[in-house]
Amino acid sequence: MNVAAVSHINPVIVVAVVLSAILEVLDSTIVNVALPHIQAAFGATTDQATWILTSYIVSAVVIMPLTGFVARRVGRRRLILTSVTGFATMSAMCGLSWSLETIVAFRLAQGMFGAFLIPLSQSILFDAFPRDRRGQAMAVFGLGVVVAPVLGPTIGAILTEYFSWRMVFFVNLPVAAMALLLLTGELPQDETEEVVIDWTGLALLAVGIGCLQFILDQGESKDWLSSRVIQVALLAAALGAIGFVYHSLTTKHPIVDLRLFADRNFALCNLIIAGFAVSLFGGIAIIPTFVQTLLNYPVIESGHLFIPRGVAAGISMVVTGSALVTRFDPRVLAGIGLLLTAIGNFMVGTLNLNAGFWQLAWPGAVSGLGMGLVFVPMSILAFESITKRRQDEASGLFNVTRQLGSSVGISLVGTWVVRGLQTNTATLNQNVTPYNPAAQAYLQPLGLTPDSAEGAAILGQEISRQAEMISYLTVFNNLGFLALATIPLLFFCRAPKPGASAPQVAH
Repeated sequence: MNVAAVSHINPVIVVAVVLSAILEVLDSTIVNVALPHIQAAFGATTDQATWILTSYIVSAVVIMPLTGFVARRVGRRRLILTSVTGFATMSAMCGLSWSLETIVAFRLAQGMFGAFLIPLSQSILFDAFPRDRRGQAMAVFGLGVVVAPVLGPTIGAILTEYFSWRMVFFVNLPVAAMALLLLTGELPQDETEEVVIDWTGLALLAVGIGCLQFILDQGESKDWLSSRVIQVALLAAALGAIGFVYHSLTTKHPIVDLRLFADRNFALCNLIIAGFAVSLFGGIAIIPTFVQTLLNYPVIESGHLFIPRGVAAGISMVVTGSALVTRFDPRVLAGIGLLLTAIGNFMVGTLNLNAGFWQLAWPGAVSGLGMGLVFVPMSILAFESITKRRQDEASGLFNVTRQLGSSVGISLVGTWVVRGLQTNTATLNQNVTPYNPAAQAYLQPLGLTPDSAEGAAILGQEISRQAEMISYLTVFNNLGFLALATIPLLFFCRAPKPGASAPQVAH
């Protein structure tokens, strides 16, 4: 494949691909805030409304690993232009939806088009920057891919509160229009290849990864393995995954080349970025619910909590990519970033029910600083030995791993909160009795006793609040330990060779 490389940095292409990346990742979090409003508009149950999120994520995760194959077949330029156009069209249709069924269908299609945007953007940026400035490329890319979803809840809250839930979809249109305009004028043509379509591999991949994502999205609401639907999905995911791996390693032209994982850095960096995504996005996912339901924060103020995190992440991305990666070992930088991610989670894990805005915002800023220190070095290490010809495919796999890590994190924290609430409530109920001095002292200023009906009701409410708070604190501490547990993997990565060029293949 003749991949058109840019001999000098073209800022127009840089802006265009970053806008394309922002389209996809922003949409993955901005809709979360509007979900209750969409649910009310269509008279849907909570379980039904979650399909608005699930349909998008499942389709994106299934399609994303196919980026390299489709790019070789139709060309990188044609694919990204088609993806941006399709994503914008489906965004408009989501905003115009007239029923739950139509918005789910349009979200499914939106995810399919959006799946190509992240891997293609990353690959194009790698080609647009000289090798010794890849840190800057990934800093720019990270500003879109990592910072945008952090700020998504803030933007979604503002649009929903002051306009309408439909605006969270319509806001994509001007961004897409600008990206299309810039890409059409500046992105060079590239040659295509006659690639054999591996239909068996495609089917196995869709079943395996699609069912896995479905389990992660729906497992908690359906009580995991007690649900027959989850049992069937788990069996299908296992069979699909095993069949896909066997088929891909034995067929001549697999639709996704798993031999990329034979590269030690690429395999390890995928594990690290998955663990990082679990720790980071798991915490981000529950913060709005945590502060709104337990600490009584308004929707807008809960969105504002993410601003310090986003600003810190942006600064970290720029400084890491422009200065730090050229002076320090990327493994050391990533280790510091994972440590800051852990510290941010531990800081939240020490709070109480009286926590103020900045007590919640500062831990986010600390974690935000860690984002750039992890994402930029990991991207450089992962693609250290990947050839240009395999860049699109590797980027698709790397980003689907990040997405699955994020989904695992969201699923884990949901389960931990629910199970922890049950356990903590039972434990507190055993210790709070009418004869407990602490219970008597708590009610005395109100002129009540624990054995009175009103006193018992107030104690019950407080027990529920404390049990829920303990659950959330436990979750954040668990996420902190998970970030720490990921650090040892860095010792097994090879450091990049200064000034070396990646191995190339004949085009």
